[in-house]
Amino acid sequence: MDFRFPRIIPLTAAVLSTALVASCASAVGERRSASDGPPVDGGTVRIGALSDLRPKTLYAGATTAEQTVSGLVFDTLTDYSTEDLTPRPGLAESWEVSGDGTTVTLHLREGVTFHNGASFTSTDVKASLANYADPTHSGQLARTAALITDVDTTDPYTAVLQLSTGVNNLFDLLDIVPVIDADDVDGFNAGTTINGTGAFRFGTWHPGARLELPANENYWRGAPLLDAAELTVVPDERTLYSQLRSGQLDIVADAGARDAEALDGNDLFTVVDRTGVDANEYLGLNTTHPALADRRVRQAIGFAVDRDRILSEVYQGRGRTTSLPWPTYSPAYDAAANEHYTLDADRARALLAEVAGDEDLPEIPVSYTAGSTTDQNIAQIVAANLEAVGLRSRLDPQESAVMLDRLRGGAFEGAWVFGHSFAQYTPATLPVSAFPFNSEKNASNFQDAAYSADASAAWTAADPDSAAARDIYQQRNSDLLDGAFVLELVAPDSPLITTSSLHDVAWSKRSEFDLSRAYFTGQDNS
Repeated sequence: MDFRFPRIIPLTAAVLSTALVASCASAVGERRSASDGPPVDGGTVRIGALSDLRPKTLYAGATTAEQTVSGLVFDTLTDYSTEDLTPRPGLAESWEVSGDGTTVTLHLREGVTFHNGASFTSTDVKASLANYADPTHSGQLARTAALITDVDTTDPYTAVLQLSTGVNNLFDLLDIVPVIDADDVDGFNAGTTINGTGAFRFGTWHPGARLELPANENYWRGAPLLDAAELTVVPDERTLYSQLRSGQLDIVADAGARDAEALDGNDLFTVVDRTGVDANEYLGLNTTHPALADRRVRQAIGFAVDRDRILSEVYQGRGRTTSLPWPTYSPAYDAAANEHYTLDADRARALLAEVAGDEDLPEIPVSYTAGSTTDQNIAQIVAANLEAVGLRSRLDPQESAVMLDRLRGGAFEGAWVFGHSFAQYTPATLPVSAFPFNSEKNASNFQDAAYSADASAAWTAADPDSAAARDIYQQRNSDLLDGAFVLELVAPDSPLITTSSLHDVAWSKRSEFDLSRAYFTGQDNS
């Protein structure tokens, strides 16, 4: 016999739908209530990142994963606030610098231990600085570290640094270099031993998925309020945003501008601009590519790119367009020079005609990070701008690890879209350190005697804020604009999005997370 139940299925669907809506509403309500609730003990903060950790390149600090580990697991000798370049005590409690800058005496904090229980001493300072100075380890301030010719460790709590030349960015170095256990140098370099003195320990790593970072209950600044941090790899910008919205993540620093715009004002989230970290988006150009060897072609590209469109469409107007790397508060900032490259297609075509006449230049690949909607959109705009002035191009999406390897090795085939920092430090640091700018060896394979000389002069200026130093910065700005091997595009705001129940999240000048005093709030059930 054929039994029919015509109303059961629709009713069941309706009930399930109602239950689902009610469940979602309840979850949202709980999250909203938690944001205004009392502090709760412990908890694990979940950090989303577009790419996985690569322990062997931890020094580079170029990804959220690298910055999370270096910021949470390790400490540095001194610290900067995000507001200025005045060094503050870290593992070094105090210091003296000789008049010529070639002797720096660091008085170290006693009673600090590494996560393996070993005591922190001057021997660890010597080992950490020497290891960072090795250029094969990807430390971007390796040239500065290499100026340290000796570290006297006679006193276990005093490290006396001898430098071959006095430079004005030594404390930039001390703010950046993670202090490692002298006995763990080989393991650190192999990526098998991650042992610091920081607020969180390196726990269990599930490559490609997540990294567990339990709290260091013996932290010298005081035990963290959280139980742990967990880094979760989400290799797609849209999925990262979706997981944040659904409550699966608590912190996202890799979100796009549209995501920050969408969540700004949403009481389930907190959107803050990380002031003082200043990471710019740029277009790099390999000067050995046949189409890019002549600086006039590179300059033409500078005039062809529509920075206003990138700022408006990609960043929702959150930031400013720029021709030079410097933030507005830097002594190297020049408002007029910063407007040098604005959209001028006719000027771009005229420069190209000087070089090639009526002939076509070779096709230019434009590389960008696959999975990054932001970089993809910028690359598409750049490619369209190149086509508009008669330059042929093709989009070249690459995995994050490949992009970083090409950046460090100067191995990009043509052009690439990427971000850089270091302009927030002493104006000498960027041109003698950062992979895209290093006057000795950079990602563009650009070599220029005048640029190298000006970079060195700025580095050794006794007072980096003096009128004489500012004159050098202006000349160096001219070198950058004329050489056009790095074309700055936008200085975007640097949004950090957290769930609103997470409080007191801080960050370093290098944009590393500081969760040492972070805590959650929960529902008030009293």
